[in-house]
Amino acid sequence: MLGNETVASRPVESVLSTNKVIRSTYQLLSMTLLFSGLMTWLSIAMNASAGMGLVATFAGIAVLWFVLPRTANSAAGIPTIFAFTGLLGFGLGPTVAFYLALNPNIVMTALGGTGVIFLGLSGYALTTRKDFSFMAGFLMVGMFVIIAASLLNLFLGISALYLTVNAAVIMIMSGFILYETSSIIHGGERNYIMAAASLYLSILNLFTALLQLLGALGDD
Repeated sequence: MLGNETVASRPVESVLSTNKVIRSTYQLLSMTLLFSGLMTWLSIAMNASAGMGLVATFAGIAVLWFVLPRTANSAAGIPTIFAFTGLLGFGLGPTVAFYLALNPNIVMTALGGTGVIFLGLSGYALTTRKDFSFMAGFLMVGMFVIIAASLLNLFLGISALYLTVNAAVIMIMSGFILYETSSIIHGGERNYIMAAASLYLSILNLFTALLQLLGALGDD
């Protein structure tokens, strides 16, 4: 009987551990999104130039690649992820300011669309508990294709390709949200700091792509 009780307790412990990671991930994600939004507002208020935004973005990427993986399992991981999201938020400021000056509705629609897509996909993954790990290969190939197409369009400047790339980014980031949420649920990602960072990146890229797509469709 003792052996049966021990075996039976393992799934319960696993579920509790998973729920704790999910809860911690979304709490941290909410705080970093708020902080990133504050830094975007600060960037706009300071009238930061495109150059300043680019420097902040590259600094944020450097923190993500070289610092966060080394600190995610320690107390230093929390200030590190706030530094990362804050820098990217500040870097987004000039882009948001540009669209606000043209048409504030574009920014509001992009924000609303990002929220609806994220909440809908996350809610679906959390409710159904489906395993979306099979999407990993497709998503990585999709990312490489998008990067290649974006670099190519820097030289070609084709409007149709620009629209296609942004539409593809929206689809790929939506896939990443499903994949990353599923990874948390099924134990593929046990570190809530890294999980929050991954979801934040997907949300940021989703918002940026929606912003650019709406702006292009509105002839802005």
